[in-house]
Parts: sequence; C-alpha cells; structure tokens
Amino acid sequence: MENQQTFNIDQAAAETQRYMTRVYGWMTFALVITGFCAMYTASSPALVEIIFGNRIFFYGIIILELVAVGALAGWVNSMSAFLATMVFVLYAALNGLTLSVIFLVYTEGSIATTFFITAGTFGAMSLYGLTTKSDLTRWGNLLLMGLFGLVIATVVNMFMRSETLYFITGYIGVLIFVGLTAYDTQKIKNMNIIGNEGTEEDKKEAIMGALTLYLDFINLFLYLIRIFGKRK
Repeated sequence: MENQQTFNIDQAAAETQRYMTRVYGWMTFALVITGFCAMYTASSPALVEIIFGNRIFFYGIIILELVAVGALAGWVNSMSAFLATMVFVLYAALNGLTLSVIFLVYTEGSIATTFFITAGTFGAMSLYGLTTKSDLTRWGNLLLMGLFGLVIATVVNMFMRSETLYFITGYIGVLIFVGLTAYDTQKIKNMNIIGNEGTEEDKKEAIMGALTLYLDFINLFLYLIRIFGKRK
C-alpha cells in the first residue's frame, strides 16, 4: 500500500512537471513570435508608418489585443484547444506590432541587456514559485491591489507627464511583477488537474498558464526597460 501511494505521488509529480514544461514551452513560443514581429515591424518604415502614423489603425490593434485576451479569459472553456491556441498566437503577434516602438526608442544593446535581466529575474522567481513550500496565495490580494494602484498612477501620469512619477512607477512595477511571477507560477502549478493529461481541458489549461506567465514576463520587461533602457 505504501509503495502504491509513493508510486501515485511520483506519477502525479511527473505529470505536473510535463504540464509545466508545456506551459513554459507555449510561453517561450509566444515570446519568440512577439520578438520577431516587433523587430520586423521596427525594421520596416512602411509598417511603422501604417501602425504609428494612423491612430485609428493603432487603436484598432490595441482593441484587438484586448478582445483576444478577454476572449481567452472569458470563453476559453467553450473554445476548442486549437482555437484557444490560435487566439493566443494571434495576441502574441499583435503585441509584437505595438511593442515594435521599443526598437525605435531604445538602443539595441540596452534592449538586449534588459531582456537578459528580465529572463534571469523571471526564471529565478518562477523557480521559487515552483519549488517553495510556502503558500503564496496571501501575496495575491496585495499584489493585485498594488497592480490596481499602479494602473491608476500610470493613467494619472499620462496627464501630469512627471518624469519622477514615471520612474517611481517603473520601480514599483518591477516589484509587483517580480512577485506576480512567483505567485502565478505556483497558482498555475496547483491549477493542473492530475489525470487529464492530453485532454482538451489539459491543453487549454497549459495555454492559459502560458498566457499568464507571458504577460508577467512582458510587463516585467517593460518596467525594467524604463530603468535600464538607453534612448536613441
């Protein structure tokens, strides 16, 4: 009986590990798509003019991004795994179009440096979320409250245009998304349902987990680029 229990625990751990591997795989794939689209767009003056020279087109992309995320968050249970994957990939590509502005504003060297800093920080905090025995759920409300306050401060600063507030929100944003990376990783790990490996639900769980960590990575990068980025 004890051997059977040990086997079941090991089997569950192995299944969870494969699940998290799929989550990280999809997240990495989405980051590659975003990075490629951003670099390609920034290198094409015609695309830059179309996207950033036309407010209607630019805000149309933003709206499509919000619709894609909203569709995944609200209707993923009624979608097929294939459709959820396609929406996720579409969102990553659209995000690359809007994030291409980073390559127009900052030097390539500082972008590369910030990316590696982001990857290292994200990796360390995600590993912590995977391995810690502490329950990080108590972080959730604090981090979400902080994120809500950060959004308000960012919107206010769009009118104030304060450089000081801009950098303060940058540092606060880094702290919030560092914490969210660990919290979300543990939440995604615990979200996995043992025994449904390979099912439609399992595939959609992996996509939603990948989307969550993808957003954490992107936002962490955007706040770090405020600190380490060198403008052209």
